[in-house]
Amino acid sequence: MAPPCVFLLFGLLNRTRVYGRWRVPHARNTLVLSNHQSMIDSFPIAYYLFFPEKMFRPHLAPWNAAAAENFFKNPLFAWVFHQFKCIPVRRGRRDLRAMIRSARALRAGTITLFPEGTRSRDGKVGRGRAGAGMVILQTRPQVVPITLEGLDRVLPIGSRLPRIGQRVSIYVGRPVPYEDLAAEGRSRASAQRIVDRVMERIAFQQRLLGRLARR
Repeated sequence: MAPPCVFLLFGLLNRTRVYGRWRVPHARNTLVLSNHQSMIDSFPIAYYLFFPEKMFRPHLAPWNAAAAENFFKNPLFAWVFHQFKCIPVRRGRRDLRAMIRSARALRAGTITLFPEGTRSRDGKVGRGRAGAGMVILQTRPQVVPITLEGLDRVLPIGSRLPRIGQRVSIYVGRPVPYEDLAAEGRSRASAQRIVDRVMERIAFQQRLLGRLARR
């Protein structure tokens, strides 16, 4: 989705507010981890966190994981979504190829991942999967926790067209330290504990957004 379209949808037709944008490191090997509310979550993240800087520093344009069965059904679609910096991921199983590609892209730039693996049905932050933690253990990036609120109202599950007049919030947290957990070794258990720590931060930020909305 081009920047003008993102601004039209989120800046004009819906009300979007970003908290803490200055906390995002504009450097290579930056991993953005976010809760997952809709099929269009990656667009406001890429726009509000990295535009216009990514126009002059291409490594800031984040790669995104995308369900292989939805976006890579044929070679033409695969090529198109690769141009949009999408990495195919097979759902429901450990995808080593996707983790290797993610680690390679992360070392060279920025990636956005949604550790929950699927969209929330009730808006609450769920438990993340260990895959993102394995990427962290392999590349040791700066890990930035992002909390989205209101995207599930802009494009609810089952809807094809986005709604307007909604309020969207994006909260950018401070990078999450994980060196103590990484010191335990490169194991799936360590990876899961790292992801659990990040998801706890994302859930805490969701509660902060709730308080800000009541003001």
